Amino acid sequence: MSSDQQDPAEEPRTAADMPLPGGDFTLFITRLNIHGLMALGLMQNPLTGESHVNLDQARMLVHDLEMLQAKTVGNLTEFEASQLNKVASDLRHAYEQRATPE
Repeated sequence: MSSDQQDPAEEPRTAADMPLPGGDFTLFITRLNIHGLMALGLMQNPLTGESHVNLDQARMLVHDLEMLQAKTVGNLTEFEASQLNKVASDLRHAYEQRATPE
């Protein structure tokens, strides 16, 4: 290889070079949970570093998780069902805490 050509293995990699994971139910539930936590202002947006409360979005995510619970009965592994139930319950509780005026 000539000195003016860089070895492709040495080139810096970017996020665009990496395939995004998909098709994994537990990862999907985790992503919904992260979005819910951000909508409740309990987690910072990793891109902006800021926290904002959006109760409408949080409520939508709680309803989406409840719909998934109803639609996937009997179709999940024990671990997937447990994870879905925990995330849905925790997010519902956090939403109720935020949505209830003091």
